[in-house]
Amino acid sequence: MPVNETLSQYSDWSYTTAVAVYVLAMIFFLVEQSFGRQGRQAAAKTRQSSKELVGAGGPATAATVTGGDAPLTGPARPVRRTKAERMGRTGVALTLLAVALHLASILLRGFATSRVPWGNMYEYIMVICFVTVVTWLVVMRKSPVRHLSAFVLLPIVILMFVGGTMLYAVAAPVQPALQSYWLVIHVAAAAASSGVFLVPGVASILWLIKARNEKNPAKFAKFGPRLPGLDVLDRIAYRTTVFAFPVFTFGVLCGAVWAEAAWGRFWGWDPKETVAFIAWVIYAAYLHSRATAGWRGTRAAVINVVGFVATVFNLFFVNLVTTGLHSYAGVG
Repeated sequence: MPVNETLSQYSDWSYTTAVAVYVLAMIFFLVEQSFGRQGRQAAAKTRQSSKELVGAGGPATAATVTGGDAPLTGPARPVRRTKAERMGRTGVALTLLAVALHLASILLRGFATSRVPWGNMYEYIMVICFVTVVTWLVVMRKSPVRHLSAFVLLPIVILMFVGGTMLYAVAAPVQPALQSYWLVIHVAAAAASSGVFLVPGVASILWLIKARNEKNPAKFAKFGPRLPGLDVLDRIAYRTTVFAFPVFTFGVLCGAVWAEAAWGRFWGWDPKETVAFIAWVIYAAYLHSRATAGWRGTRAAVINVVGFVATVFNLFFVNLVTTGLHSYAGVG
């Protein structure tokens, strides 16, 4: 079917605008990260003291809520948000706007080409980044890590910039070898799992930095104390990995079935297959060590970072540098 050039152009504009809004949101999050520590600590102490008083049977008065010297009677006054907190909330609003534009660029690309919009490296990276941001938005609702959003958006912006410039592909039908329903299933699972894996990779890197700060406070004196507790970062890394691993496993199995249908064998030690298998083994070792040996802390974080590096290596080096059966496609 012919490509709808108008929809393709709208997709490109949405993509570019989404990147710009992500950058703007990242700036707001950096401001909160840099100047919001005291406000967050004061808010945490206030909430804790309020819970203790209410738990003891006392009313939540203005003095309890605000932490000030207000009278102990009368209704509680609303808490005034700090400037840093307002910056963070604005960053969330901008991120939601960017996600909407990001989704529009994916859908418009699909409508323009009348196929699933992950048929080349440009589109594949676009989908991976979308999954990552959506995953992080879910994580933010569950954990107090909003001020860390800049560290997740930074690789997103870099990936989307590289994808939109060096790896950009004009909207067109996919090659005959990819015109299969397995493109919908296999590549979708690979993109979804890769996008989620980016979050535990960042969380584990921050965990290692936080752990080093606790051992050597002088080395990360300005950055380490602004990170959340080690248990929070560890929990984020573990839960997101638990979610992504079955999807990744499903994608690998679907790839083997597609390989048998296309090339007459389930496995051929193609570079893409080999590195994907290595990444699978690393993440399986991470989850197994957590479940059986009770590995936590540095060893678990290092394994997770190694798995993240293998995923990124498979995305770029194997797709763009090595030669194999997957090279012609440029897809995950």
